[in-house]
Amino acid sequence: MLELKSISLERDDTNIIKDLSAVFYEGKVYAVLGNNGVGKSTLAYIIMGLESYRDYTGSVLWDGRVINGLSVPERARLGITLGWQEPCRFDGITVKEYLTLGEKKQFSIEKLVSTLDVVGLPRDYLSRTVDSSLSGGERKRIELASVILMEPRLVVLDEPDSGIDLMSTNMIQRVFNSLSGNGTTLIVITHREEIAEMTEEAYLMCGGNMLKNGDPQEIIAYYRTACDNCKHVNEPLKGVN
Repeated sequence: MLELKSISLERDDTNIIKDLSAVFYEGKVYAVLGNNGVGKSTLAYIIMGLESYRDYTGSVLWDGRVINGLSVPERARLGITLGWQEPCRFDGITVKEYLTLGEKKQFSIEKLVSTLDVVGLPRDYLSRTVDSSLSGGERKRIELASVILMEPRLVVLDEPDSGIDLMSTNMIQRVFNSLSGNGTTLIVITHREEIAEMTEEAYLMCGGNMLKNGDPQEIIAYYRTACDNCKHVNEPLKGVN
């Protein structure tokens, strides 16, 4: 279980995250829904423990243990990972090498192929080189496949549909199903209602805090009405992703 207790983060005299609390139970699929610029990606970086985002106040608890001081590798060893909005670049290696990068266990070709199938890529991508010949959407799919293969205990997916055709929501649902089927807890950062609808519980985030949480349909309905004229749509908080 991941618990955030009274998390606050300030940059340049601006409160980016404001006394935020939330609980994410094991094996569930959550959405953190909100407009651009309200602090969603910053929250993801705090959970993952990025060095430049560890000067927050409050507590991040993992299985009841405070992990505020733990680095990214230390949190990764606990089973926490982050799917970046913009995939990391490891140009010059094959997709097969990318998918198995840093893994101690060996994956069969059948396992790699079936995982690529989840993200909508054919078998021949295993021999493709990760370089400029791949589109942003292809890179995103490959990164999602690598996350599935990690079998993390908890993954924060930051805008998992970013750079992917809007018609590919079925693929995103397959990714969610594959991860949750392995017992992974998902926290899905999104501003799209269609993505939030695929989750079991949703948090609505605005101005660095959680406004509401509950059934995704109820949160989406509130989002449509209460957030249309929110000042953070056109005036994002300074320094917030």
